[in-house]
Amino acid sequence: MDRPDFDDIFMELAVNLAKRSHCIKKHVGAVLTKETRIISIGYNGPPSGTHNCDEEFPETGCSRDSKGSCSLALHAEQNAILYAVKNKASVEGSTLYVTLAPCLPCARIIYSMGIHKVMYMYSYAEYKGLTEDEGITFLRKFGISVEKYSKRLIIDDPLI
Repeated sequence: MDRPDFDDIFMELAVNLAKRSHCIKKHVGAVLTKETRIISIGYNGPPSGTHNCDEEFPETGCSRDSKGSCSLALHAEQNAILYAVKNKASVEGSTLYVTLAPCLPCARIIYSMGIHKVMYMYSYAEYKGLTEDEGITFLRKFGISVEKYSKRLIIDDPLI
């Protein structure tokens, strides 16, 4: 029997977490690990205790900020990091698995929190129509290991 490696297990979990998202634009999942242990999980969406965009605004989603981004939503990697910190888990030296490459603001948080590796599935730049993945460029510039997940997973959610 072939045993899956941990990269596959954690990325498959990130894909499944993305399916929990209530965003009407994009579903993103994240898993934060240390060695072979999960320390936190997250998916994109509004802060706990507010409303779910697909239920409150099913046609348009939440309102947009001045840059066209969701005004209420937290990114999957932000949710994973915040949950870990809220529960007093150290994220320093951890690895982040995420279905969409981090944006620049998330990359700054990842770097500041001491996360040492990021593995992602899809390009944020391609999704947003940008010329480069600024978050990936930032992380690499400051010595964070960044790797694109190269295996193919079966994904049945068109928003992932």
